[in-house]
Amino acid sequence: MERNHTPSVLKAALQAKCPRCREGNMFTGKTYALKAQKMNETCPHCGLRYEREPGYFYVAMFVSYALAMAEMIVACMGFYLFTGYMEGPWPYLIATIGTVIVFSPLNYRYSRVVLLYWLTPGISYQPQTKSVPEKR
Repeated sequence: MERNHTPSVLKAALQAKCPRCREGNMFTGKTYALKAQKMNETCPHCGLRYEREPGYFYVAMFVSYALAMAEMIVACMGFYLFTGYMEGPWPYLIATIGTVIVFSPLNYRYSRVVLLYWLTPGISYQPQTKSVPEKR
C-alpha cells in the first residue's frame, strides 16, 4: 500500500528539501560541520536547478542580513532582560558578535531556503514530480 503523503511547506523548508518535489535534499552535509555544508546544484530527486541564473543567490545575502539583524536584536534584549546591565556597550557587542558567529551556518542554509520557497516566482510544489524523477 503506497501512502501519498504531502509534506507541509514549513516542514519541507525546515528540513531544507527541494521546493518543487519536497523530497530531495538541497544541501549535503550537516549544518554545523566544518567545510561540509554544500548546496547541491540540482535536486537529486526531480532535477530542479537551484541557481536560476548566475549570481542568483546574491539575493540570499539580504535574507541572511535580515535574519542576522533579528537574531542580534533578540540577543541584546535577552542579555538586558537576564542581566539588567546598561553601563556600557561591550557586553552587548560581545553578545551580538557571538550570536552572529553561532547562527551563521543556519543563516547560510535558511536564507537560501527562504529565497527558493517564498521569494522566487515560478518555483512551486508540483506533486507529479514526487513519483517520477526527471531523466537528465
